[in-house]
Amino acid sequence: MTVADRVVPTWTEPLATGASAPIGGPLGRHAVVGRHWFWTPLRVCLLLAVATLALGWFSKAACAQQFFNEDNKTLELDWRANRPFTALCYSDIIPLYSAERLNQGGFPYRTKWVDDEGKPTAHDRYMEYPVLTGLFQWFNAKLAHGWVALSTSPWIPNGLPVVVYFDISAFWLALAWLVTVWAVLRTHRRRPWDAVLVAISPLVAVHAFTNFDTLATACAAAGLLAWARNRPVLAGILLGIGGAAKLYPLFLLGPLLVLCVRSGRMAAWRSSALSAVLTWIVVNFPIWYAYPDGWGEFFRRNALRGADPDSLYNVVMQWTGWAGFDGPLGFQQTPSVLNAVSAVLFLVCCAAVAFVALHAPTRPRVTQLCFLVVAAFLLTNKVWSPQYSLWLVPLAVLAVPRWKLLLTWMVVDALVWVPRMMFYLGVDPSNAKKGLPVDWFLGTVVLRDLVVLGLCAVVLYEIYRPERDLVRQTGEDDPAGGVLDGAPDRFTLNTAKLRGRVVPAGRPADELRT
Repeated sequence: MTVADRVVPTWTEPLATGASAPIGGPLGRHAVVGRHWFWTPLRVCLLLAVATLALGWFSKAACAQQFFNEDNKTLELDWRANRPFTALCYSDIIPLYSAERLNQGGFPYRTKWVDDEGKPTAHDRYMEYPVLTGLFQWFNAKLAHGWVALSTSPWIPNGLPVVVYFDISAFWLALAWLVTVWAVLRTHRRRPWDAVLVAISPLVAVHAFTNFDTLATACAAAGLLAWARNRPVLAGILLGIGGAAKLYPLFLLGPLLVLCVRSGRMAAWRSSALSAVLTWIVVNFPIWYAYPDGWGEFFRRNALRGADPDSLYNVVMQWTGWAGFDGPLGFQQTPSVLNAVSAVLFLVCCAAVAFVALHAPTRPRVTQLCFLVVAAFLLTNKVWSPQYSLWLVPLAVLAVPRWKLLLTWMVVDALVWVPRMMFYLGVDPSNAKKGLPVDWFLGTVVLRDLVVLGLCAVVLYEIYRPERDLVRQTGEDDPAGGVLDGAPDRFTLNTAKLRGRVVPAGRPADELRT
């Protein structure tokens, strides 16, 4: 593929055209491009991602400040005066260092402790994260302890172990997001500049270091790239690794299944699915075998969780006074009806996506269906932690690369963080007059969900009107499709297709493989 085959965003995207004004305006029609020895699209996108990640680190740095406590003459983490909420810097990484007993050096899933000891709510606890994420935290804690032990020289920066732990974790999480940017850019080779949206996303600046989700986005994006390069086994391995960090990368096997059914490419899907399942088992089996109770903590605690503050279920409960599907629950009681409802709604949405995949006149692109499935999970799930929105960023850019639309969603989604923190500030009765009412927070949640639904509607529209799909307007069928790219249909629910052969969008008839 030559440089001339690339889509030039300053010619096609009004947002890019305006943004190019400080550096000379849109690319000239006769400009010579692609010959600079260093400034390739990949390096530019990675540099922009580094800048955004640095901004993200600085946004959390206020919560990693230290102060000397004159009362007990010790150096302590400065979370005085509700700093995590007033400075909007809250990160799960910092409190989890002690909450998951990482500060004690024990091995996760083996280490057990009692929460609320001495109270009626006392209960046993283990590491609550999936295996790879739990081991990632433990590994970083060990590195932090080693750094603190070795940093006796005045020339080596040092600090509280929790601060060192946060910085080490942030380093690896930033690398994972750079992998995400790289994978997105390589997946759509004719549209490399779309990866700029992954690099500069406001969601990255706010949530890259809120939790550990960039590990999963890197695996999911790299898995889709491997699939695009006709390497289904490698794709399955990467999705399996991602599933051992967060479950959502395994959801991507569903869209691949229905598209392989439609195109008769089931051998590739079986290879990918089998390698994903085996990889997940290989990663999880040693922990499950050695520490079954610790391994099961993730599933137990997720089953016990009620409607998350960011979920639509909570919005309805707060605004109507409804007690929820299960009514008032006691300590450690499972919201069984809520769990069932959210699971059934997600499965119904998956069935609808499968119908669209088999019914659309032209086979949908892989990333279009992947985006719809993950968005459906977030919208129907009882938990939408703020950092989960990172899952959608690479998928949205690959599915519907409309810059203004995507940046609008990202800004709205990122801004949910502000009323969320201000609401939590007022939860403490002593700060009731300092925080925002819950309605401000719930309103932004609804707005965020409506914008995501709008993105889903655009994706569905372009599935049924492939001539409006910006990716297919470049003349390609499905750059992320791998074995599906340009493949003719073998099975479809569209009766019109049964009467004749339809050429996939962007492919002339003589290029179809039979």
